[in-house]
Amino acid sequence: MKPDPRIGLLLAVLDQAYGSRSWHGTTLRGAVQAVDPAEALWRPAPNRHCIWDLVLHCAYWKYAVRRRLAGAGRRSFPRSPSNWPRVPDRPDERAWRDDLELLDAEHASLRRTVAAMSGRQLDSRSPRGAWRNIEQIHGVAAHDVYHTGQIQLLKRLMKQSR
Repeated sequence: MKPDPRIGLLLAVLDQAYGSRSWHGTTLRGAVQAVDPAEALWRPAPNRHCIWDLVLHCAYWKYAVRRRLAGAGRRSFPRSPSNWPRVPDRPDERAWRDDLELLDAEHASLRRTVAAMSGRQLDSRSPRGAWRNIEQIHGVAAHDVYHTGQIQLLKRLMKQSR
């Protein structure tokens, strides 16, 4: 069976939002590349998200979409609570690197899942999804771009506050 030509485009969209060279500028992975744990924890105001929150949130949604695409049952994300996992109790350099590795691993797993899909799977809906699978893949890429913009803004605000 010939692979669906949309798969290559979807993989390119996912990668351009996440870490490959992109026409729109900084990618999610690029935005956090030189961020240290103290910067990742900085909040513009109490009860506002920090970069670390956004990294965990993006990792969670890569996980959630991958599970939907694979038709897999509910499992626990390695961090809790889901959607907006808590920053580790010991937010040090090792914990930050671990969470960046979690983000990388979830992106790679999502990418493998998409690469293995057929055209029929792209056009179908996941059991719990109101959206077609192809729309969820586009959505998770857009989600990365959206939160990349927030991270870039947080970095600028942080510099201005010093």
